[in-house]
Amino acid sequence: MGRVFLVELEGRVYRCKFCRSHLALADDLVSRAFSCRRGKAYLFNTAVNITIGTSEERMMLSGMHTVADIFCCCCGQIVGWKYEMAHDKTQKYKEGKIVLERGRIVDGIDSDFYLDTRSGASDAEDA
Repeated sequence: MGRVFLVELEGRVYRCKFCRSHLALADDLVSRAFSCRRGKAYLFNTAVNITIGTSEERMMLSGMHTVADIFCCCCGQIVGWKYEMAHDKTQKYKEGKIVLERGRIVDGIDSDFYLDTRSGASDAEDA
């Protein structure tokens, strides 16, 4: 199969929930107003560290589109889809863009640290 080389992004990054590989920059976020079968989804101009599956016709909430599922190239989990072609003129802006499912990604800001929110936990207890 070969060795997988991952792209490391600079700045605020969205990562794969399963393996934490970088997927997209917050600066490339186009819209947070997308939905999928599993919940919310985000539209991005571009993404990295992904593999693109086979194109297929799919009826979406906004009409018929040619889309391809996208997978994290590190762990192989499906993370969203790519709009290959929109059949409706009003949906053409989506062509070539990537949708990442919110439940399958984490925001780099949220995942880089852990806060202990248990009541009664404090540094003084260790003394």
